[in-house]
Amino acid sequence: MKLLGYGLLLLYYTLLFFSEDPIRHLGVIITLGITAGFVVMVFSEDYSITDVSLTVMGFIYTGVLFGFLILLDRGEHRNYLVYTVFVISWVCDTLAYYTGRLLGKHKLIERISPKKTVEGALGGLLGGALGAFLLGYAIEPIIGISPWHFLAMGFFGAMFGQIGDLAASSIKRYAGEKDFPKLIPGHGGILDRFDSILFVTLFVYAYMMYLI
Repeated sequence: MKLLGYGLLLLYYTLLFFSEDPIRHLGVIITLGITAGFVVMVFSEDYSITDVSLTVMGFIYTGVLFGFLILLDRGEHRNYLVYTVFVISWVCDTLAYYTGRLLGKHKLIERISPKKTVEGALGGLLGGALGAFLLGYAIEPIIGISPWHFLAMGFFGAMFGQIGDLAASSIKRYAGEKDFPKLIPGHGGILDRFDSILFVTLFVYAYMMYLI
């Protein structure tokens, strides 16, 4: 199944860099991946439907969500939208951390992340919204998009980012792992640094695509 997963990633990222509209091909790629997984499952007793599902979901979770960052970088106002994603995520994480430490009393979802609190989550929402609004205000003369759009992207993007962080924690608990590998000493793997950014990226891309 590793070969199938890497093959899907290679195919999709080739299209990301060389196709005019890679999203148009995404449904076909996912369907091909599922079909190929079924073929492997039928002819090998070592793999089951669970392996097929986890492989395709792994491709979507890491490959497709990361891909939206590349798509943002290819579009109009590209640099500023990539900045927006990172500002929302980083300011949200920072404010959530300090608000949680100073005011946190009520656990958010203890079974997934014992240290996260409701107060910290609310602080993160406000931080993401404020950070994005200030960025939008600063760059409005350049890109012509109202900072109020950035405020909305910041608030809901911070919400999606925190869900992404919790989703990653849930995956690690299910797998019995503390980190997504240990590539970066003290921080875990690349995905540990990007788990919230992936979901923020998807929201910002969808917001720009359908509302602006």
